[in-house]
Amino acid sequence: MSVRSNSAQEVAASRAHSPHTSMFIRMLLRAAVLRRGRAVSALLAMVVAAAVGTATLNLYVDVQAKLRREFRNYGANIIVVGKDGASLPADALSHAESVLAGRGIVAPFALIVARSSDAQPIVVVGTDFERVKRLDRWWSVSSWPSGPQQALIGVRAVSLISPKSHAFDLSFQGHTNHLTPAGTVQTGAAEDSRVYLSLPDFVAWTGVQPSTVEVAASGSPEDVTAIMHQLQNAIPAADVRPVRQIMEGEARVLGKTHSTLMAATTLIILTAALCVLSTLMGWVFDRRRDFAIMKALGASDWLLNGFFAAEALAMGAVGAIIGFTVGIGIAAWIGRVNFHAPVVPRFGVLPIILAGSMVVTLLSAILPIALLRGVQPAVILRGE
Repeated sequence: MSVRSNSAQEVAASRAHSPHTSMFIRMLLRAAVLRRGRAVSALLAMVVAAAVGTATLNLYVDVQAKLRREFRNYGANIIVVGKDGASLPADALSHAESVLAGRGIVAPFALIVARSSDAQPIVVVGTDFERVKRLDRWWSVSSWPSGPQQALIGVRAVSLISPKSHAFDLSFQGHTNHLTPAGTVQTGAAEDSRVYLSLPDFVAWTGVQPSTVEVAASGSPEDVTAIMHQLQNAIPAADVRPVRQIMEGEARVLGKTHSTLMAATTLIILTAALCVLSTLMGWVFDRRRDFAIMKALGASDWLLNGFFAAEALAMGAVGAIIGFTVGIGIAAWIGRVNFHAPVVPRFGVLPIILAGSMVVTLLSAILPIALLRGVQPAVILRGE
């Protein structure tokens, strides 16, 4: 008999000293189950908001990197030229590569005006074809030169020097060079009227060194500006200029993309907050009698406010977790469809989404909590 008495006392003591978390959780679950319609609508709103936020934050970094990579396909964003039209120092190319340190592509260009066999002036450019292939991937080239004394001819220059794709001669300062057409290039710009040779063949023929180095630098506008300053310091005999059309176009597109993503996210989050607010307001009106009974039994305003805030926070946390999972999938789908490349899931975004969702639901609960404080048990329980 004493053993039973002791065990009963221990159970009673454990119940007396244990926290009331189990009762609190049961109340939360019961509130959600009894009002499934309102709970599901608010939860769905938070899932949508969290999914959009997750997709936006995942895409923000990846989209910037991918857009910059796409812009690099349009050629150089920095031009390094010799001052007053002079040739660059022999080590200019190596200095440029050293400054970039793998953050971009460089290609040298040397230009002269030569004469065709019928004394027509034509611009001839010496360059490194392998570098140009990577720098100017937007060029439309029928076939790249692969051997010595082969030329890449602009589509508008073909009719002047080699209309039937036969070998042709060009002369410069009394030196004649016999060349074979390898293919044509079309860009819609000045390249269409030029003839391109490999840099060793060009220098051996003319003795002219490169006067221009085109640079496609990767990174943000601030990074590109810093690279320009470094290039100017590394090659003091040169002028370093930005290709403003490329840089301004890139900054404009990235800025609009960022603004669009942020505006869409803000709009959806505000919509979700309004949906949660309306749901919580409905909860207060539906459960006035329950809250009145709790007050009549001695529950304080702080306890009721805490219970209501806990419901809102739980809704925000569950919506954030589900929305985070959905958002990762959305970001991966957008990356695959628009950029044909995967978007790496960034799990560091989860704490931001979780905190943001809980803050949104908590802010949405401020007005319902204020209404809850005005509940008068005597009036409600009398049915008035």
